[in-house]
Amino acid sequence: MKETSPLNLYKLLPQTNCKKCGEETCMAFAAGLIARTRTVEECTPLIDEKKYAKKLDNLRTTVAPELKMIYVGVGEKQVKVGGEDVMYRHQMTFFNKPPFAYDVADNMEEAKLIERVKKITTWRKFYIGKWQGVEMIAVRSVTDDPAKFAACVKTVMANGDGFPLILCSFNPAVLKAGLEVAAKEKPLIYAANKDNWKEVAQLAYDYKVPVTLSVPFDLDGLKSMAVTFASMGLTDLVLDPGTAPNGKMLQQTLLNFINLRRAAVEEAQRDIAYPVMVLPINAWLTTDDPVRAAYWESVLTAAFVIRGGAIMIKHSLEPHSMMPDMHLRFNIYTDPRTPVQVKPGIYKVGNPGPESPVFLTTNFALTYYTVESDVASNNIDAYIIAINTDGIGVQASVAGGQLTPAKILDSFNEAGFDWAGQKYPAMVLPGMAAKFSGELEDLFAGKAKIMVGPEDSGRIVGWMKDFWPPK
Repeated sequence: MKETSPLNLYKLLPQTNCKKCGEETCMAFAAGLIARTRTVEECTPLIDEKKYAKKLDNLRTTVAPELKMIYVGVGEKQVKVGGEDVMYRHQMTFFNKPPFAYDVADNMEEAKLIERVKKITTWRKFYIGKWQGVEMIAVRSVTDDPAKFAACVKTVMANGDGFPLILCSFNPAVLKAGLEVAAKEKPLIYAANKDNWKEVAQLAYDYKVPVTLSVPFDLDGLKSMAVTFASMGLTDLVLDPGTAPNGKMLQQTLLNFINLRRAAVEEAQRDIAYPVMVLPINAWLTTDDPVRAAYWESVLTAAFVIRGGAIMIKHSLEPHSMMPDMHLRFNIYTDPRTPVQVKPGIYKVGNPGPESPVFLTTNFALTYYTVESDVASNNIDAYIIAINTDGIGVQASVAGGQLTPAKILDSFNEAGFDWAGQKYPAMVLPGMAAKFSGELEDLFAGKAKIMVGPEDSGRIVGWMKDFWPPK
């Protein structure tokens, strides 16, 4: 299992507390290495001084992810695939969300190809304070024609806004044609199998790109191929153990994914400790109904986001398929040790002025953005103050003491809010904090009226009709 004790890492550091890394102590730096907020290279004495060479090698080995991390693409849109340390999220956290690669094909008309590429690269959804979107484009060879595939890859690159690519074909000649166009963008090639592995291995070596190994439903064969590629110096590998879209083999697919993660993380089998690819797109092989196919693609995505899928090739760009996948991925790859939170303070929604209400909530991101969305979607110009509750929601922070009348008063004072400039100086408490209204009336006497709003921010618009402006 991964080293989780800063004390054990501290033994591999210079132990001088020189502060060159930006931390006050070497112990704090060791804790940062475990949390991945620091890198080994930031300890300059360890890097520069030859006497620490052995410690440096040991430290790099110790902090290396249990599951090898593969980089696909170049520049700011480069994606990290794999690099995980634990079997289950609650053991620590997951670090690198699985990139979603949506497909295009080399038999598409150019106009439709460009249209789909644009749709892939511009799709965005704002969720709990962050924009969610697609990370990659998978270019599939349907024609098996090297020239047509190369032309398709070229068109995708010209219109793909620098998105990393997966070049998909079992024909080495087709893959080579694509690489001749896109090698400098460091695409992932898919895939080497039992029939073409020698030629594809040579392509990966010549063009210095990561490669997927595809041996469906044969983990021994997959391991053997991974060992063979590693012996050739090719270690930027992604494993494809096969993705069955339904039936009994779907259960076997899940078991294979679990076994691969367990072998890498718990049993330290380094020769098969590579990220694993999922193909939810296979759902389209089971039905001619596009709605049903999109639904099952989403179901497969959800199952394998939870079960260790490190990169996925998908097809459906319909909102009912994409949005659940994006939301689940965000939630699973959010650090469970740290509540998602916004910076405390006063925020403006719309164009608030002297007649606008002031709503109060906590700095738990889900709570804050829910309130902001409900206010903004109803075209209400308002102020929202987010009280620092260490990222805990209203009901829990009221019960746990993170939200108190004194903290509310201090927050307004720190923000320097000008109550005197308000025509209707009034603070709207969330309904779940109603018990504070009396004490707040005393604390804000002469400054602001205390009003109790609804428990559910979705009812703010109705509350406004009945109670705003205050009488």
